[in-house]
Amino acid sequence: MNADNLTGLIGYLKQDQWQSCFEEVLGEHLGPALEAADISFEDLGDILGQGAAMSLWGCAFEDFLGQDWDNENFVEVYLKRRGWKEGPRKSAYMRGLKEAVMSLYEVSQIVPGQSMMVRDLLRGGDPVLVHERSATQSLKPWGRIAARLVPEDGKMVLAGSLLAYSQQACEDLAENLREVLKRKRGQAEFPKIKTDVLRDLAPVFTLTWLFRTMENMVSASEPPVLFNGDGEDLVFHDVCFPLSKGSTQKSIAEVLNTIPCLQHAARMIWNWTRQAGDHVPEGHSKAGDSKAQFLSTTLDDGGLVLGTLELKGRQLRLQVNSETRAEQGTALLRNALGSLIGSPLTQIMTAEQALEEQRTSGRGEVLEDEIPLEEEAEVLAAVLEQHYRRVLEEVVPGLGHVTPRQAVKTAAGKKKVAAWLKQIEATTAGLGREGAGASFSFDWMWEELGIKGLRK
Repeated sequence: MNADNLTGLIGYLKQDQWQSCFEEVLGEHLGPALEAADISFEDLGDILGQGAAMSLWGCAFEDFLGQDWDNENFVEVYLKRRGWKEGPRKSAYMRGLKEAVMSLYEVSQIVPGQSMMVRDLLRGGDPVLVHERSATQSLKPWGRIAARLVPEDGKMVLAGSLLAYSQQACEDLAENLREVLKRKRGQAEFPKIKTDVLRDLAPVFTLTWLFRTMENMVSASEPPVLFNGDGEDLVFHDVCFPLSKGSTQKSIAEVLNTIPCLQHAARMIWNWTRQAGDHVPEGHSKAGDSKAQFLSTTLDDGGLVLGTLELKGRQLRLQVNSETRAEQGTALLRNALGSLIGSPLTQIMTAEQALEEQRTSGRGEVLEDEIPLEEEAEVLAAVLEQHYRRVLEEVVPGLGHVTPRQAVKTAAGKKKVAAWLKQIEATTAGLGREGAGASFSFDWMWEELGIKGLRK
């Protein structure tokens, strides 16, 4: 909230007549979420932090400013009685805020500490230049925010209350808006909404953000219950068979290539698979937990990957993610290879141990002789360009299992590629140390694919 512009207006809210009206609006914005979590507004500061709690309060207050109560508007009443204290500049800002509508915007062309372009995802139209200092320091390209745009001194600025929307929150918002508006799911990511309709939907933005944020916090505090695709407890088994005396990698590979359920994946590497029509073992008996997550890999032909095999040196290594698969895989290899392999040595790691190892693997002392940021940026840029030039020629599952160059041959494909590129840019913005990835530009990809016009 712009404290300099709204200090007097916020103070005037203490009037009994208006306090009860505002509490009604605040209840519409936060009530259902607070009730579901069995907490009060005062608890939000401790749970989300004071900054987030005040942004939520501000969203409700800004919505309140645009409403009429018994044919009176809070802003107009205040300015009529106290406007002489505010002056024309602040009075104009208050009236602009009264008319502003909450919407969802996609940000681009960010100049930290100065400005950014924002595109309204719900009402459409061309991107708008917004002058903003604080938010531009933390936002990433193609990030999404729920906010109000307000004219000030001939420029567009953001109102003080802004909610950064994650991809999950955007999906929730799209679904919630369709439900409220009773619209069917269409090809567009979001339903198109007119300003007069959007004005009444402000609480949807606040509640969607708050429900998603609290759900994510609960999910983060409670470890998931992990299963493989057959509903078996996730326990990683690394089974290493020594090659018998006289056996060679070539003789082992020749046998493995004759086994129907093994698919050659790379040099001396096979996927152990089960096709969709094959018998599926009994499972999922432990899958009733709402926190259950199933980890599985499926190939393009629909086959489920049960494990991987690798011939390396004098060892044949089988890696699977459950005790049952370890037993089945061991039996399969012994029956097929017989005396070509010896007795295996098995290493076992639970999902919890694997997660802990992943968390701690990157820790260690920071090297004193770090690469300067400028050199790191150059190296990172070179690596990224080399990588993405190769990606342009590779099949991308999210683009319908075609290459980006193939996808842009259709109008629908161009839109998919544009969304894909935006996601890449947003992800890459977080690579390296602060400032190290800033010099890498994706302009060449948009131009080379012929979709520069969609970069808005």
